[in-house]
Amino acid sequence: MYRKLHNNELGRISREEFLRADKLPVVLVMENIRSQHNIGASFRTADAFAIEKLVLCGICATPPSAEIRKAALGAEESVEWSYYENCSDAILDLKKAGYKIISVEQTENSVSLNHFTPLPKERYAFIFGNEVKGVSQEVVDMSDSVIEIPQYGTKHSLNVSVSVGVVLWEVTSALIKRGDDRL
Repeated sequence: MYRKLHNNELGRISREEFLRADKLPVVLVMENIRSQHNIGASFRTADAFAIEKLVLCGICATPPSAEIRKAALGAEESVEWSYYENCSDAILDLKKAGYKIISVEQTENSVSLNHFTPLPKERYAFIFGNEVKGVSQEVVDMSDSVIEIPQYGTKHSLNVSVSVGVVLWEVTSALIKRGDDRL
């Protein structure tokens, strides 16, 4: 028998505890995401995986926004975020801070996500692109690597917020299996 748990039984930490807690050394960079629902869902997923930060670039809407909040359910207040008008400026700052820049895109010579091996003690910035155009070629060119989510159906892409969840789950799972002490 399975009894559904109530929210107060889940043992979740408070917003204040979350803000003080150690984070997975991962940054999500959202390049020109047009849907505020996708941005909000990405905040919520970022909170679920306790990543360091969300970087919004270009045409991305920023909090405060009722549409972002609707999907984020308040995660825009627990996850650190910043905004850059130009994504390449964000990439340069992240490179200076020691992050490996990984675009999530379909390219020649991309690495399938199931073959991507995150390394312990490494810091990663995963770039997600516009819902129609994807990650810009300029940003792909600035990347240290490109990973691609394997797909087996007739469509050529996943919703960007779904892609965020898939990548964060795979990276977190791989780090847990390797006994990464940051988790």
